[in-house]
Amino acid sequence: MSESDSVVVHLLDKEYRVACPPGERDNLLRAARHLDQQMREVRDANVIGLERIAVMTALNLAHELLQTSSALQQQPDNERLAKLLGKVDAEIHAYHRLQESRL
Repeated sequence: MSESDSVVVHLLDKEYRVACPPGERDNLLRAARHLDQQMREVRDANVIGLERIAVMTALNLAHELLQTSSALQQQPDNERLAKLLGKVDAEIHAYHRLQESRL
């Protein structure tokens, strides 16, 4: 793995180098920040031990993902499509703002 296809992320004050496909660096960093925040919330609820914190966080995120997926499947197709398009549009705008701020 070369430096160009790996990214260093920080989770609970520990550093991890992970592989990253080209063009996905920002998404990976955003995901790592979200995961770090979720892990800190679990730790702050008096869960002790890195492995237990990681497992509890994974369970919480999996539960949230399944709830969201289930809710999306229950919506009419046109409403689901509109929501997905809205998310895609928001991501595109966020990407453009990020690119403009780097100039």
